[in-house]
Amino acid sequence: MSVPQKYRGRPIEELISAGYYDPETRTVHAITGTELHVHSRDWQLEGPLRMLFHVLDPAVAKDPKNLIVYGGTGKAARSWDDFEAIVDSLLTMDSEDTLVIQSGQPVAIWRLGRQAPRVLMSNAMLVPKWADWKIFWELEAKGLISFHQMTAGCWAYIGTQGILQGTYETIGGAAADRHFGGSLEGRLVVSAGLGNMGGAQPLAIKMLGGVALIADVDKRMIQRMIDTGYLDTWTDNLDKAIDMALDAKERRQATSIGVLANAVDLLEKLVKENIVPDILTDQTPPAHDPLSYVPPQGFTVEQAEQLRKSDPEKYMLLAKETMKKHVQLMLQLQARGAP
Repeated sequence: MSVPQKYRGRPIEELISAGYYDPETRTVHAITGTELHVHSRDWQLEGPLRMLFHVLDPAVAKDPKNLIVYGGTGKAARSWDDFEAIVDSLLTMDSEDTLVIQSGQPVAIWRLGRQAPRVLMSNAMLVPKWADWKIFWELEAKGLISFHQMTAGCWAYIGTQGILQGTYETIGGAAADRHFGGSLEGRLVVSAGLGNMGGAQPLAIKMLGGVALIADVDKRMIQRMIDTGYLDTWTDNLDKAIDMALDAKERRQATSIGVLANAVDLLEKLVKENIVPDILTDQTPPAHDPLSYVPPQGFTVEQAEQLRKSDPEKYMLLAKETMKKHVQLMLQLQARGAP
């Protein structure tokens, strides 16, 4: 690969030449094989380097062009400049160095000895008195902090497979075992959220023998789960989705169906038609990242993204109104017998 002039002579140049990073398209590919790329020839440094590249590979990350790995806006680095500085640092450190990273930005390299960590990081930390979203967004806009989720910022995310086992055990143990003797055969499970974490739901439900009906507002997430084998099929028609799910339930056929719709729209339809799921749950992001929760009042994903940037406070108000409806509808179905 041709290396842009600004990167020539920098350590990262060799990874650009090898095709692992394209700075013009902001494309990162996982590093594979037995060849070591760090100058120290130390796997304790090669390992973190590969972890960083892996979480930003398009096959893994939710929105790699914006450094977002999963969980709404969980990022692997604060900016592309910071990503490149981290890579330069890992490539040139020696085996007794420790790279210190503050909320996605490299701030120091300390010589602490072989027994110390090679990378030490602290992500998105605020003193509790000022730990609210408004202050966080102000700091983020100034480039002083960023949101990193649990395994995005520490480069340990391994894709939806990483939550499949936990999702299977939760749905199996907390629901199938408790209510249906361990199997979901002939049972309808309704949920929402097909992101990199919620996308484990349809496959886990199918593995337990059930029928999964999962709503998501983002067609890209639905298609991604179909492409990776976590979801069987999808439709943008609520009536068709419900009919498909009820038919599969009647035939006791394990399957998973995605519907391109807001969770509130799906739940309103179920309440209106008195269709009570055998299990009702949810994996949209209101609790941990309300700015990633999409209100239903005529909003497309693109419109939501625009409002999120232009007026986050208004966005939050709309999102909270929708969250209220969402929970109220779930409680109505619960009152009708849905665990």
